[in-house]
Amino acid sequence: MPNSSPVRKKRPSVRRKSSEKFGQRRLEVRNAKIKDIRGIADLVRRVYEDMPAYTHGEIRGQINNFREGCFVALLDDEVVGYCATMQVAEALAFQDHDWDEITGNGYGSRHDPTGDWLYGYEMCVDPKVRGVRIGRRLYEERRALAEEKDLTGIVFAGRMPNYRRYRRRVEGPQDYLEKVVEGKLHDPVLRFQLANGFEPERIIEGYLPEDKASMANAVMMVWRNPYVERDQPVKKRLPRGVEAVRVATCQLQARAVADYAEFMRAIEYFIDVASDYEADFIVFPELFTLMLLSFEEKELSPVEAIERLSEYTPRLRSDISDMAMRYNINIIAGSHPTRMEDGDIHNVAYVCLRDGSVHAQEKIHPTPNERYWWNIKGGDKVEVIQTDCGPIGVQICYDSEFPELSRRLADEGARIIFVPFCTDSRQGYLRVRYCGQARAIENQCFVVLSGNVGNLPNVANMDIQYAQSCILTPCDFPFARDGIAAEASENVETLTISDINLADLSWARAEGTVRNLADRRFDLYRIEWDEDGKHPGKPRPRREPLGPKHPGGG
Repeated sequence: MPNSSPVRKKRPSVRRKSSEKFGQRRLEVRNAKIKDIRGIADLVRRVYEDMPAYTHGEIRGQINNFREGCFVALLDDEVVGYCATMQVAEALAFQDHDWDEITGNGYGSRHDPTGDWLYGYEMCVDPKVRGVRIGRRLYEERRALAEEKDLTGIVFAGRMPNYRRYRRRVEGPQDYLEKVVEGKLHDPVLRFQLANGFEPERIIEGYLPEDKASMANAVMMVWRNPYVERDQPVKKRLPRGVEAVRVATCQLQARAVADYAEFMRAIEYFIDVASDYEADFIVFPELFTLMLLSFEEKELSPVEAIERLSEYTPRLRSDISDMAMRYNINIIAGSHPTRMEDGDIHNVAYVCLRDGSVHAQEKIHPTPNERYWWNIKGGDKVEVIQTDCGPIGVQICYDSEFPELSRRLADEGARIIFVPFCTDSRQGYLRVRYCGQARAIENQCFVVLSGNVGNLPNVANMDIQYAQSCILTPCDFPFARDGIAAEASENVETLTISDINLADLSWARAEGTVRNLADRRFDLYRIEWDEDGKHPGKPRPRREPLGPKHPGGG
């Protein structure tokens, strides 16, 4: 039986994350960070003027999915070089594929921590920066990473940008490659890769249709780790580690309050309790601020009510952010009607982190009732939010029923998706519940639901409510038997708390019974987002819905 264990050779010490001075200029090479996204996007636009640029969401996904494999070079704090890499299995790396397929539409979401090869899918250097060997330094970082992880080697599909210029002098891309190797033709990219120790394996046709200069062709380039020799491919195993996060979901009872201060005391109570239990997150229901209408002198019309609630936005955001810092807990503050700069009212979830930062996620799909009775407009952007427990996503109620939104969040690296909801009936609740469970399975992530219960006098929008808040998991061996980490009793006010292990997600995505993220058919279907995930949107018709004037969620 062939021996598949690695054979070690003496390995030299590897210098990593270098920082040097060139005259008065300082060059630093390190792993990419979320704060580098804008600089990376600007660099890619400068380098590839004739090809589509990355969206910020794609770069965010590349970093979140495998930060160890993403490197930036900064000259005087300006991004002048970037490379992105992921681990993949040998079978995937060496089979026929295109760039979209291998990278998961550019997000790097097909990173496999059990893969034995590094796959490079981006390398760019500012053409204005000469003489400091940025590209060589980035390649050195890749090689050092492969050696550090005892991987078999590095593979990537390299561009051949002079091919179109010389296509009439050669008999095809293979002939062009051979002539470049022999020195009969010049290709700056291929010559650079050859000089850095990479060997051409074969031509990949149709790799990147947008690459007009290469006429969509690429050369599979390979570097084999000299410190590891194997007789056959090896599948690495992912240790079952522990990355514990404690989450709390508040099933909130609607109650009449005398004023804003009393409402905030009720909210602060649950934040205090969750903090005492050392929870990392607490999530409140959608439109939990409707209680603020209970002390109005008269019952307001739906449009008047939403207008009145929007007046509380600055104060609410400030007070909850203050509590997040004081109680050392990340707060997903349900959702709240907010007037935007263009005058429209949006349904917005404010995420107040314990470091003092405040993020907002708008509801993308208002329900028919929201659009008709309250004239609420949908947002146009969905993206993950970086927290001290990793990237998370928020989907407000109805949004959880549109799987492409959760998939976008998972591609960007989200491992927990919070779903504040507001439903009046069991049917509405179950729509949200079943879709939340489906999103957990599809994206191999945790989904946390939080809903309102009870009713409010003098508030037409809160006639009745139905909820059973819960913390849902994928359905596989490391998780709860029924895919439910914890759930509240129906229609009672309570706080439900559970520990979840984010490391179980990494294991399930790499070695689970099913691997929904890895097994997508990118050769058959994909979702296209424009820059930063923003679409201009079209006006939605305000058709009169059936039923009373309530959110009608789910």
